[in-house]
Amino acid sequence: MSAITPNATQHAKLPPMASRFVDVAALPWQKTIYEGVEAKTLLLERATGLLTVLLKMAPGTKLPDHEHVLIEQTWVLEGSLECGEGVCRAGQFVWRPAGSRHEAWAGAEGGLMIAMFQIPNRFYEKDGREIDFLGNDWKKSWGEAYERLEQSSV
Repeated sequence: MSAITPNATQHAKLPPMASRFVDVAALPWQKTIYEGVEAKTLLLERATGLLTVLLKMAPGTKLPDHEHVLIEQTWVLEGSLECGEGVCRAGQFVWRPAGSRHEAWAGAEGGLMIAMFQIPNRFYEKDGREIDFLGNDWKKSWGEAYERLEQSSV
């Protein structure tokens, strides 16, 4: 099994087919490169790019220009997530098609949400770099997984 919950140390001794119960409160918040945005990684399967995160955004925090390389799903638990197309409030769900591109921000009360990615977003920096939300080169981190997915759908 290649899927993991980083920082969930109790998982290391489990058999491959055992369920992974995650104590989300015990996971540390991880800073991203975007001020006011923190994440707890709930599931990561690096080989395919599958990623589920609990995302916390401070009021008014902005995620700059990024592409949803494959489908992204977000369920807002508290506050709101906004973009040029609308507002997703607590208890609501939004999903974005593969290839869609935009900026997004938290509303005045901030936001807490679960975001599920088939592969992590690609952020476009003003200097031409393409990175993930931790600041890593997107192609180096996720290009191989994306190519495998593309080839498997042919």
